[in-house]
Amino acid sequence: MHIHILGICGTFMGGVAVLARAAGHQVTGCDAQVYPPMSTQLEQQGISLMEGYGAEQLALHPDLFVVGNVVSRGNPLMEAILDQGLPYVSGPQWLAENILAHCQVLAVAGTHGKTTTSSMAAWIMEHAGLSPGFLIGGVPGNFSVSARLPKPWTPGLPQNSRPWFVIEADEYDTAFFDKRSKFVHYRPRVALLNNLEFDHADIFPDVEAVKIQFHHMVRTVPGQGLLVVNGAEPHLKAVLALGAWTPLVFFGDGEGWQVEGDDHLGTLMIREGQDSRGPAIHWSLLGEHNRKNALGALLAVKAAGVPLERGLDALKDFGGVKRRMELRGEVRGVKVYDDFAHHPTAIETTIAGLRRKVGAHTRILAVIEPRSNTMKLGVWADALGQSLAGADKVFCYGAGLGWNIHGALAALGTRAQVYEHLEALVEAVAGEAVSGDQVLVMSNGGFGGVHDKLLKRLGGPAA
Repeated sequence: MHIHILGICGTFMGGVAVLARAAGHQVTGCDAQVYPPMSTQLEQQGISLMEGYGAEQLALHPDLFVVGNVVSRGNPLMEAILDQGLPYVSGPQWLAENILAHCQVLAVAGTHGKTTTSSMAAWIMEHAGLSPGFLIGGVPGNFSVSARLPKPWTPGLPQNSRPWFVIEADEYDTAFFDKRSKFVHYRPRVALLNNLEFDHADIFPDVEAVKIQFHHMVRTVPGQGLLVVNGAEPHLKAVLALGAWTPLVFFGDGEGWQVEGDDHLGTLMIREGQDSRGPAIHWSLLGEHNRKNALGALLAVKAAGVPLERGLDALKDFGGVKRRMELRGEVRGVKVYDDFAHHPTAIETTIAGLRRKVGAHTRILAVIEPRSNTMKLGVWADALGQSLAGADKVFCYGAGLGWNIHGALAALGTRAQVYEHLEALVEAVAGEAVSGDQVLVMSNGGFGGVHDKLLKRLGGPAA
């Protein structure tokens, strides 16, 4: 089958393209901006890319158009597809019907930590010899790709013989013609519910609407499956109160499974209940949030037959995920990190994790771009300043915001500075930083390549 993917350069749709090509389909695609690294990855897979959404792409005569959620009415190619009555489907639906239907699915859902936790789960399975498929919203350090088919790829097997597939289960909407969350399509056998807060204010009016979507996913998990739930999250308890028909395993609530660790020593230890003591390991990730991510992944993968001890052994060698506390370089004693944090909770916990590692006397310079749709709408204006309070200095890129970022950071006093031009921000950070400082860059976008610009301005190429 020849499929043509609209919005192919997004992380999710690019992953769908890779999976479709590996499954033997002819794949072409288009996007508004076709550029590396995604364009390079796709072209290496033999996938032809086109710039823009011109109606002339109908001349490719694909069997099916697969539509990403960046496409809306008024898009010239989509309008031509509709006018001519050509077959089209959303990316999540195509994935569910053509790939996930032949797998046992482990889905990782939550406002925060989906990419890291999905990467952990996939690596634990890989380490245990299960060779899972996966589609993750980032590139795990233990793999060279963000998506792959299970090995071997054998469609049509009975349920209990099917290979495992780990998917980052996003609550964002499916397509302009399907406003359900993506994860409703995935029908997981094991679902990990890691946390739940209000986000995506561009599509959800309030947290209650997000809960409903999580409830809809819970409805799809079979009675012979498993729900692994962070019991310390009140919104997840509210979701379960709407109905659950699947066995439950809780963690983090003081009653179920617990996790402990020390960022300075780099340790991780799990236990069941309050009194028991479990095995401990040394590992490289920072923060209580990552320890909880690890515990959730261990419990979910246990349902696939991987013992906890073997899962812990795998985590000793977990390589993290690009753009999750990734050290981009060190120049003249100044370390520059890149992190995807863009929600106040994630910002606060990311800073806290780094603080526990480096100690109270090492300076953290936080460099932030409020770029997410929810941030741009000003929903988190009141929470942003407090989330950055753990940093010694804050440098905020305020270009294009429609609300008062200065007021949001006012409580930080002279510790916070706002810049409308990226070059001025780079100069300010470089002028402030001294040997031993930790520069923590946080954005869910490319941030204008600020990491490389900082490293260059600090005195040389990345170490």
